[in-house]
Amino acid sequence: MAKIIALANQKGGVGKTTTAINLAASLAVLEYNVLVIDADPQANATSGLGYDLREVETSIYECIVDGADPQTAIQKGEIEHLYLLPSHIDLVGAEIEMLNMPDREKVLKGVINKIQDQFDFVLIDCSPSLGLITVNALTAADSIIIPVQCEYFALEGLGKLLNTIKIIQNRLNPDLEIEGFLLTMYDSRLRLSNQVVEEVQKHFQDMVFETLITRNIKLSEAPSYGKAVVMYDASSKGAMNYLNLARELLQKNNMTKIDSKEKTAK
Repeated sequence: MAKIIALANQKGGVGKTTTAINLAASLAVLEYNVLVIDADPQANATSGLGYDLREVETSIYECIVDGADPQTAIQKGEIEHLYLLPSHIDLVGAEIEMLNMPDREKVLKGVINKIQDQFDFVLIDCSPSLGLITVNALTAADSIIIPVQCEYFALEGLGKLLNTIKIIQNRLNPDLEIEGFLLTMYDSRLRLSNQVVEEVQKHFQDMVFETLITRNIKLSEAPSYGKAVVMYDASSKGAMNYLNLARELLQKNNMTKIDSKEKTAK
């Protein structure tokens, strides 16, 4: 049965979609079956994996609102073992349409339950908000990865997100855990980046992933070609960062035993 991980932070531009795409691709390269669920109306994970939004006939919207079979919506990725449940701009209206649904916070959980046995990991790319779709994602998830950019205001809003997670744990999903805080857009040359890393590690200690996602031009370019960075430039710093993150995630979940010396060079 799949481990379901939501990637969430109500701040935009922190690397949620970049992480969803590239962590999924890295796990797939390591031969784990991975499904990316694009739960963001902007559908950046869908386009970032090379799909034309105009050609998406069945998306997560139809699965949530119309009860469509998610099996018919799943798309095969360019990488073997990688799959996508695409999004669509229609998802913007889903929250209003879900208001009168019974157990409206658990609709996405019901969708995932139908397909999770086919995968080792399900990664949910959440929108930069704490609306009903994100609540659905957190209710369905086993854990959450919180990307935090190494920039000014990095910790702003995290308190609100953590409070939302507590509410979800108390009322909807008592098993939800924080998988870890992931520091993104790191630049070792900048004092501010290093200060943010120290601050986050001081606040959250062992909950912070050791892997840092550095600023990398190949990582920024890859989505415009509809590719994960590991397919765009496997030797780039960005590709190595996300392979390291995938390995760290596997180690954390006791799914593999990799000696630290075997980790890809940072």
